[in-house]
Amino acid sequence: MTDDLLRSFPIVPLTAVHDRREFQSDVEALDRYIKEQASQDQRRHIAACFVLVSPESKAVAGYYTLSAYTVAGRDLPEALARKLPKYGQIPCTLLGRLAVDVKSRGLGVGRTLLIDAFRRALTHASGIASWAVVVEAKNDAAREFYLRYSFAQLQDAPNRLFLPIASIADLFR
Repeated sequence: MTDDLLRSFPIVPLTAVHDRREFQSDVEALDRYIKEQASQDQRRHIAACFVLVSPESKAVAGYYTLSAYTVAGRDLPEALARKLPKYGQIPCTLLGRLAVDVKSRGLGVGRTLLIDAFRRALTHASGIASWAVVVEAKNDAAREFYLRYSFAQLQDAPNRLFLPIASIADLFR
């Protein structure tokens, strides 16, 4: 699947018309979330879930969630923490989940979802302050995925990673 073809697959907020029944990422917690919990979290304003869907079948090829989050300043690398105000908590955007259906692996779906998440986080960061996008990688493969996109590790948490909004803005310049 090329980037041009992926552009024809919309990334939209999750609704009841999207077919999630067959979604399988091989990470049971991510599969269960999209099938059983995502709609409830959206209704309760706990997380916003965005899905990449086939225009014909409405089958979910991948999804991600965004929500508000904070990071303790002491959890940031010291060199960065010195540049920020001495607030106890720094506002961020949480990329809580990102998953790709096994049938869509290797096609650029994960990258496409991540770029869309970056665009949304960047767009909203000026209206609702957010210093960085934070992720909690579910496993080593996910951690490696995020590291390829310049995420850095938070202190004492090898799978909790961040990418400053300023770095994301640079990606779109």
